[in-house]
Amino acid sequence: MAITAQQVNELRKKTGAGMMDCKKALTEANGDMNKAIEILRKKGAAVAAKRADKSANEGLIATKISDDGKHGSIAEINCETDFVANSKDFIDLTKDVIEAVFNDKPASPAELLDKNSKLKTRVTEVLGKVGEKIEISRLANEEAPNGLLVDYIHMGAKLGVLIKFDNVTDASDELGTLGKDFAMQVAAMNPISVSRDGISKDIIEKELEIYKEVARKEGKPEQILEKIATGKLNKFYQENCLLEQAFIKDNTKTVSALLDEFNTAHKSKVKISLFHRFHLGDENK
Repeated sequence: MAITAQQVNELRKKTGAGMMDCKKALTEANGDMNKAIEILRKKGAAVAAKRADKSANEGLIATKISDDGKHGSIAEINCETDFVANSKDFIDLTKDVIEAVFNDKPASPAELLDKNSKLKTRVTEVLGKVGEKIEISRLANEEAPNGLLVDYIHMGAKLGVLIKFDNVTDASDELGTLGKDFAMQVAAMNPISVSRDGISKDIIEKELEIYKEVARKEGKPEQILEKIATGKLNKFYQENCLLEQAFIKDNTKTVSALLDEFNTAHKSKVKISLFHRFHLGDENK
């Protein structure tokens, strides 16, 4: 049967698929709209299988914080090219994903899609439309019943941060502003942990061994290698522990000093308990 332009447009509005794909689906379905929709959905699944072995290193980072700052989410959604990452379809999908992460509170991307069949179908449909592999590579949910969660998305949405404060009795605007600054600090300076306690023993031992070997090759006496390595390790802490880093807006102060100033002024004991830093292309996903 002949397929009209009106039918093609109607199917396109319902699915968002391209004109030619809609026409082919309607032709195959003999004009049956519901069958044509099913054909297009299957096409999405077929594309997913075809693109399964492709690399998806582009995409967007998204965050969402509850109005009271007690619940927050962060997620990374990937595709193959920056062109698709900047498309309306992918941006809208990213919004749907972070909403689902925020509401469903899954522990992993797999759990998210298992819990939310509607989102799983949506991912497949968008994949079929854009013709690229799409995946939700990682996510995190945090609760702060006695604290405050603050987020930051860097321009371009390729980098995002979620930071958690504990011991917050009064979530003032001032703390919110300071929290945003500290989230930007995490984005810019890429610390390993909040404090020294958060750095694994393996990393510390590896750093010490490197420092000793470098000093040894420089001809330094064996008996002072430990002292040299310890001195360099302190520098390592200052560069990689958030609290010990020089503040990006005023390098005469550390993040710890600024937090102490806030606590002194407000007679509080606010502390930074953790952060998540998602950056596209991170190796440790």
